[in-house]
Amino acid sequence: MPPDAPKLGILAGGGELPRLLIQSCRDQGRGVFVIAFKGQCDAETVEGVDHAWVRLGAAGASIKLLKDNGVTELVMAGHIRRPSMAALMPDARAIRFLAGGAMNKGDDGLLRSIISGLEREEGFRMVGVHDVMPELLSPEGPIGHIAPNVQDQHTIDVAVKGALDLGAADKGQAAVALDGAIVALEDQDGTDAMLRRLGKSGQARGGVLAKMTKPGQERRADLPAIGQLTVQNAHAAGLKGIVVEAGGSIIVGRGALVETADALGLFVVGVTR
Repeated sequence: MPPDAPKLGILAGGGELPRLLIQSCRDQGRGVFVIAFKGQCDAETVEGVDHAWVRLGAAGASIKLLKDNGVTELVMAGHIRRPSMAALMPDARAIRFLAGGAMNKGDDGLLRSIISGLEREEGFRMVGVHDVMPELLSPEGPIGHIAPNVQDQHTIDVAVKGALDLGAADKGQAAVALDGAIVALEDQDGTDAMLRRLGKSGQARGGVLAKMTKPGQERRADLPAIGQLTVQNAHAAGLKGIVVEAGGSIIVGRGALVETADALGLFVVGVTR
């Protein structure tokens, strides 16, 4: 990273991804400031780093803090539980971003509205997690030492098509297939919640999870991501493997993910469309 790299602002939700970005900036000697969203970001994420806790709907306060701290580039990272409009309590700046019914759109439509406002109206440059840490993008082929067999390919194809169809409707990124049929689709609760439900029902044993980028997705936010917990939940649900989009999905903690997948006997594979 060149010494004159712009200061990075991280709009941080939950999970490990914001922590990885913060550590990457530290390793590169790059300035960073974190907007930690209340009720979303984990407290340990912002220990020892310049940050401010901000309500999700307080766009005006977030923008002022970012500008006061010299931020010019922004990245969104981490899980955000999407609130209702009443729970969001948007301020005047947030309402401008959400004008035109953005809250009634799918996640990608909402993110496009927010990114457009931050760039067009506020002058920030939005980047993707993969622009800061390209090494997190999933490779093509097996990620680990276990590979699917020929009989698995039909299930993989069905799962991938199910995930892409769901994404085309901007309703989610993940699907689980078994015996040539879709048995579960991701909803607003996310992939891990879907897998936990499958684990309780026992209806997906031997199935495959696919996580794919939505067709036409805004790639600077909300790329599909998997980590060690995804593998653990997939195993608990009785799945045989996981497929992600090569070059279009984030692998969080690859070493731990591979070790866990190998130990549990699951394949994890990057596939192209």
